[in-house]
Amino acid sequence: MTVHFIGAGPGAADLITVRGLRLIQRCPVVLFAGSLVPEEIVAAAPAGARVIDTAPMHLDEIVAEMQAAHARGEDVARVHSGDPSLYGATAEQMRRLDGLGIPYDVTPGVPAFAAAAAALGAELTLPGISQTVILTRTAVRASAMPDGEDLATLGRSGATLAIHLSVNNLAKVVRELTPLYGADCPVVVAYRVSWPDQQFLRGTLADIRDRVKAAGFTRTALILVGRALADRDFAESRLYAADHHHVLRPTRGKPGAR
Repeated sequence: MTVHFIGAGPGAADLITVRGLRLIQRCPVVLFAGSLVPEEIVAAAPAGARVIDTAPMHLDEIVAEMQAAHARGEDVARVHSGDPSLYGATAEQMRRLDGLGIPYDVTPGVPAFAAAAAALGAELTLPGISQTVILTRTAVRASAMPDGEDLATLGRSGATLAIHLSVNNLAKVVRELTPLYGADCPVVVAYRVSWPDQQFLRGTLADIRDRVKAAGFTRTALILVGRALADRDFAESRLYAADHHHVLRPTRGKPGAR
């Protein structure tokens, strides 16, 4: 028996990995975060499977379902949105399973920031503009941010920022990043990425708050900040430069040389 933590991706049912889908198709117990995982994904569970939406459940109740499945010798598909390694509250579940001696594994999923970049046709790491992406959030009702991980500190890097779980804290985001990135810095707020009702609001640190308020976004939105979101005046990567040689593309000899 194994508990399989599965990243379902950002929302679109066809963005789940083949491995993740196959696990759901064969597990007799499926626990999923119903507020963020589409029904279409868990509908792939086998006939007669115990499929439970864990959105209204607390940790003890979720672990109790895993324990009961373990006692019956039944594999569990524990389906989370996005990728389980990011803001999935999976570590605490794994810690409980470790204590109970219940085996588990993890199948990664497409994270929201990657799906947003794909939908925008954007590369978040442009030569000479930004070569770093920082995944972070702000403290609203969830856990406090550790020392040194506030936006004022992270923003000094000038990196592309993917700010999760913070659309209700947008005023703080704008206030802390404007002195570092400039009021004209591009911002994209990606709402319900890859779902049928996805929306993308483009703006700058100067006007994005008004745009979001007008749209009424209050949850399930990712904030992307950085010059790479709009800059088209960047140096081309050396990766494909004609004079850049490496083991897979060695220096070509002169014509006629042997």
